[in-house]
Amino acid sequence: MDTLLIVVYTLLAVAGLKLLVLFIAGGFSFARFGLALRTYFKVLGNAEFAGRIQSLLSADGADSNKSKKLSGEPLRLLNLLQREGRLLDFLLEDLSGASDEQIGAGVREIHKKSRAILKEHLTLEPVMAGQEETMVEVPPGFDPSAIRLTGNVTGKPPFKGVLKHHGWRVKAYKLPAPASGVDELVVAPAEVELP
Repeated sequence: MDTLLIVVYTLLAVAGLKLLVLFIAGGFSFARFGLALRTYFKVLGNAEFAGRIQSLLSADGADSNKSKKLSGEPLRLLNLLQREGRLLDFLLEDLSGASDEQIGAGVREIHKKSRAILKEHLTLEPVMAGQEETMVEVPPGFDPSAIRLTGNVTGKPPFKGVLKHHGWRVKAYKLPAPASGVDELVVAPAEVELP
C-alpha cells in the first residue's frame, strides 16, 4: 500500500510541476493559463478541433520560416500609369539639372496619358460638393479620413470654413487582371534592344 501512495504522490507532484511550468511559460497570466488548459482538454476530446489547432501550429511555423508573397494587385494602376505615361520614370528621374521648359514639355505628355488612364480605370467623385474657395460646413460626426481640417481647429463640429480642395473618392475601379504567369510586382520591365 505504501508503494501505491508513493506512486500517486509522485504523479501528483509531476502534474503540479508541469502546471507550474505552464503558468510560468504563460507569463504568470491566469487568463492564458486557463486558455491553455481549456485548449488542452478540448484537443483531447475533439478530433476536428485538434486538426484545426494542428493547422494553426503548422501555419505559424511555415510563416516564420518563409516570408509571405507580396500581392501585386495594389500595383496594377501604377503599372498602367508607367506603361502609358512613363509616370514612374518621371518621378524617379533627377530633375535638378533640367530647365523649367524641359520639365514642362515632359509633364504635358505625362499628364495627358496619365489622365486618360485614370479616366478609363477609375470612377472618381469629389468628397465634398462645392467650388473651391467657397464657404462650407463640416457636420458633426464627419469622417476625418475624408475631411482634413486645417487652420485654427478648436471646439466641436459643426465647423464653418473655406473649401481649399474638394478631395477625391473612388466610387468604382476596373483594373485588368494580369495574364497568367505574369509577375505583378514588375511595374516596368527591363528593355533590351537586340542588334
